[in-house]
Amino acid sequence: MLVHICCSVDSHFFLEKLQKDFPDEKLTGFFYDPNIHPYSEYQLRLLDVKRSCDKLGIELLEGEYDYENWLEAVRGLENEPEKGARCEVCFDKRFTTSAKKALELGEKKITTTLLVSPLKSQEQLKRVGDEFYKSHGVEFVAVDYRSGGGTQNQSRVTKEEQLYRQDYCGCIFGLTMQRDQQNKLMDEMFSPISGQMLPASIEERLYMYTKRNNLEDEGKVYKIIKQKFLNYRQFKCKLTSGKKDILEAYALSYSTLPRKKAQGRIEFSHNGVHYFNREEIKFITLQTYNDLSKSTYKSVKELIYNPLDFEKEQRLRAVVSGSDYDITPIIVVQDIPQAKLMLELDAKVYEDTKEKLIIFS
Repeated sequence: MLVHICCSVDSHFFLEKLQKDFPDEKLTGFFYDPNIHPYSEYQLRLLDVKRSCDKLGIELLEGEYDYENWLEAVRGLENEPEKGARCEVCFDKRFTTSAKKALELGEKKITTTLLVSPLKSQEQLKRVGDEFYKSHGVEFVAVDYRSGGGTQNQSRVTKEEQLYRQDYCGCIFGLTMQRDQQNKLMDEMFSPISGQMLPASIEERLYMYTKRNNLEDEGKVYKIIKQKFLNYRQFKCKLTSGKKDILEAYALSYSTLPRKKAQGRIEFSHNGVHYFNREEIKFITLQTYNDLSKSTYKSVKELIYNPLDFEKEQRLRAVVSGSDYDITPIIVVQDIPQAKLMLELDAKVYEDTKEKLIIFS
């Protein structure tokens, strides 16, 4: 039986049940999910599915990540709600590709771990499954592992196996609507030009779960916990001098400006920190930045495209500001300008939750 797999949270419990209920079937996993966006999230889910299948002794095949074709398939259905017409088209595309893979492998049956997801309609899945059975001749096995306490058991297995538990279905349209309803920043879509790994980002989780796999290979004991913290994302930083001359400027993380704009001049300096006469803004030169961080940046532009990692930058901020709780703008420039300045800074500090890896041995 070919098993279409969407994520480890659904697949691990689902595959365990299939192994028990279909002991004579050779199960082959097929990870085909071009709907998942961004690609880093796709990589993270695939990483965890591979680990899960390895644990269960199930072969896993990866389908093509043909995201552009998926977008074309759901064109015009972008605003459909979860479990609506977009989802049905998405199922149809994934089922058709899975059916072709089953035929290629000589399999007569297929099923999907989407059946166990509480975010999906089993009736909708069965309807699509029955349709492609008629057209492709591959039987769709519509098992129900949600009822009879199945959802609770799935949650238990997820916790015991320390699986990656994503908090959205996968597609950009579902994510957008979900974050709008939650009135929450869609920070999954942030990917800074600097390549800096942002806190609670998909890239940070991908790094952590890769490390988790390495710890298991080394036989080390670990635990994944969640912790609340204040997160930060920066949208824009622009510094203008005099008659609209744009200066290269870099705002340290957790720099915030309530009204997003401030005009004024450098008022005074102390111990290498230059104080603006508006909004408690501080300026430091690139040389000061290099001295404090023991780095060797030759230009602010280089710093913008290749900054320190987030934690090192936070330690530098604490040194400059004299506080671990400072969120005023700290701006790095090549040289301290004497002309009137306009700083435009759009950034947000917000409550968030992230995962942390605790290593016992």
